[in-house]
Amino acid sequence: MTDTRTGPGRSLWQWLRSLVMRDPGHELRESLEGAIKIHAAQNPGEGFAKETKSMMLNIIAFSGLRVDDVMVPRADIVAIEDSASLRLLLDRFIEAGHSRMPVYRETLDEITGMVHVKDLLAWLSAKGGKRRKSKSEKPTVASLSVPGAELAATVKQSGLHREVLFVPPSMPASDLLVRMQASHIHLAIVIDEYGGTDGIVSIEDLVEEIVGDISDEHDTDEDEPIRAAGEGALTALGRVKISQVEELLGIDLLPDEDDAETDTLAGLVFKMAGRVPARGEIIRHDSGIEFEILESDPRRVTRIRIHRPPKPAAATADEGEKT
Repeated sequence: MTDTRTGPGRSLWQWLRSLVMRDPGHELRESLEGAIKIHAAQNPGEGFAKETKSMMLNIIAFSGLRVDDVMVPRADIVAIEDSASLRLLLDRFIEAGHSRMPVYRETLDEITGMVHVKDLLAWLSAKGGKRRKSKSEKPTVASLSVPGAELAATVKQSGLHREVLFVPPSMPASDLLVRMQASHIHLAIVIDEYGGTDGIVSIEDLVEEIVGDISDEHDTDEDEPIRAAGEGALTALGRVKISQVEELLGIDLLPDEDDAETDTLAGLVFKMAGRVPARGEIIRHDSGIEFEILESDPRRVTRIRIHRPPKPAAATADEGEKT
């Protein structure tokens, strides 16, 4: 008989461990949710915060993700050519707000490595430090003066390259996280069957699948993948997962038979319109939801406003009576 006690002498973590061992299949998430509920009922003074419960469930979901589920697609990669100057590299870092920059030769299909912003800053400090009058003087922002000739050097000449990992899109995301931790290489290039670049994954992308979005001091509301836009509307990036939008709207936007072909909001809009819609266009879903194209170019849609259909008058009246 299986021991299901969660009281004294048996912690929730012990119970969960035994649960995972005997139920490794697709029903594990449902079993885990049940375990949390039972534990909370039997141990009212030992409840978990909402964030903790969410993280535990995310860990289970993470085990079923592939690299192509979490990667930044090729169209959204910010990179620099190895023949570009270090001045341009610095500008690109400032503009993108990233800590790692992929470096390529001629095209994105020939990524040769990456540059970490800390290495670039160390290089700037070393070059600027040579111009200090005293060896004991510590470098400051004001004292750093890098010669123009130094900044004109190419990324390839700088010697700032670091290695990157190359992984297939079908690789389990959990395996990539373990590989990144073991190799201390925190940027992976996702390659397709022909050796071309399909996308990139950073260690932050993987960790966010477990702990949720990690925002820093430079992030703004505009950077959020999906957010409220007033009067029941939402604004979302084109790369947002359809499943995330469906959960927020409480509606199925895509037939089950099409789930394998389309997984982003931009992909859904392409499918509905039969082409790449232009900025300002409104694409109407059969459910009554409207997708307004806020930002796009000839190749992709990057930002969309989602308008919910107005509630029927009868439903509005019923809600008024209840209040």
